[in-house]
Amino acid sequence: MKRKAFTTMALIGLAASLLTGCGKKEEPATTATATEAVATAADAKSDEELAKEVADLIDAIYVQEWTPETDDLCAEAKAKWDALTDAQKELVEGENADPDYFGRDTGDASKDDPLNADKIGENEILVVSFGTSFNESRSEDIKGVEDAIAKANPDWSVRRAFTAQIIINHVQARDGEKIDNIDQALDRAVANGVKNLIIQPTHLMHGAEYDEIIEALDKYSDKFETVSVAEPLLGQVGKDATVINDDKKAVAEAVVAEAVKEAGFDSLDKAADDGVAFVFMGHGTAHTAKVSYSQMATQMADLGYKNVFVGTVEGEPEETACEEVIKNVKDAGYKKVILRPLMVVAGDHANNDMAGDEEDSWKSMFTASGAFDSVDCQIAGLGRIASVQDLYVAHTADAIKNAGAAGATSTDAKKASDLADGTYKVKFTTDGSMFHIADPLNDTAELTVKDGKMTVHITLTSKNIVNLFPGLAEDAKKDGAELLEPTVDTVEYDDGTTEEVHGFDVPVPALDEEFDLALIGSKNKWYDHKVVVSSPIED
Repeated sequence: MKRKAFTTMALIGLAASLLTGCGKKEEPATTATATEAVATAADAKSDEELAKEVADLIDAIYVQEWTPETDDLCAEAKAKWDALTDAQKELVEGENADPDYFGRDTGDASKDDPLNADKIGENEILVVSFGTSFNESRSEDIKGVEDAIAKANPDWSVRRAFTAQIIINHVQARDGEKIDNIDQALDRAVANGVKNLIIQPTHLMHGAEYDEIIEALDKYSDKFETVSVAEPLLGQVGKDATVINDDKKAVAEAVVAEAVKEAGFDSLDKAADDGVAFVFMGHGTAHTAKVSYSQMATQMADLGYKNVFVGTVEGEPEETACEEVIKNVKDAGYKKVILRPLMVVAGDHANNDMAGDEEDSWKSMFTASGAFDSVDCQIAGLGRIASVQDLYVAHTADAIKNAGAAGATSTDAKKASDLADGTYKVKFTTDGSMFHIADPLNDTAELTVKDGKMTVHITLTSKNIVNLFPGLAEDAKKDGAELLEPTVDTVEYDDGTTEEVHGFDVPVPALDEEFDLALIGSKNKWYDHKVVVSSPIED
């Protein structure tokens, strides 16, 4: 982690230094005594010392954890930066500090909206993003998605949260724009009396950031009547590089179409005929969801996009490393390269890691290979593409629908006595995106009615859920609690591949009425959920 926040004494010292001026030593007046001259020299600070104070403050707020001192540190860092001369600003250098932290022009911050107003109402859609300090990308990419969701859901209040505290602090210090982190946004929702909460991540996949959202929600599970987390952009991950879905197809078609259009070609084939390859650079991750990048490469191939390549900054998966992508493009015979981010925002990674002038940027490495006649960059995030915004809107709509089903109560709820003994196909709906029926089954399960009792067999997405408990997590933890043991089910995907996952036989108290079902995962932590079994159709 980065440096911790300053101590109180350090803060007092830094604040006091603002009173010393810009650091230029002046000759004492001829009437000054020797003592006054010594005092003046002691109080004066060099350009380097003043620049270091700013650098230390930047390093202090370049952290991923909010503290009660964060707001004051952000304000002090900006005030001290503004007090520097242009020459002094160039001397700012620290562990993470440099003149670009405050000095780089990334667009007009006033075009953005932090969406942190109160008076939310009972229905809220919280759009959660990693975030970016690049103002243009924040207003075009993130706000573009938020605005599309708001337009499609006029009866819901749309609010924002970022998961990267480092970025929140940067924007707050530099531009005075205060964006909620996930805990602050959820606290705001509780304080405003929100009853129905939808979380729409703008993250690309079910990666580490997505997992953090689910973990953060855990302590708020009893604060809302219904909570539903929508799918990230690329939808469900799947088990290997061959697994693709409609979401991945839609994103592939959208980003390629935009890249081809911006490059001035009538079609991707025309670009290929001109020797042009398009390389889409994602972030990369050590999370198991990294297979999503390989799946996107598979999707591009299945669409016949022979001159399209997928890489990642982190080089995870390994075949997405820049050196590997350069080799693949070179071996395919293309002499012109257009780089574009496969990221929701065109922020630091797009501007620096992809298009920067440093020798380790992708543009520089492609150029240094000597294999290409030209290397050009398109700086644009996925979030500004209309069809991508439509995909987020569709994911939000699905989450709202699922939340309605999970929160449904009915005086006409069917009991076992209303159905003849036998088996029925039913819809099994939960209030959580990480706990649901395996994708190929489309939320359907098998209900068995026998001797006045109902049991539903559910087939899940993996073996990550170890046990279920019909009731609340607090009761599941008690001695003698009878946990539901898993079965091993086999799921077959559209491409013919199969996977072994866990299934469970769950007792159903009533149809069309929500009931409690707790789960414990491989990390030995219990979670409460609400589920609904509905729409029985006799087999």
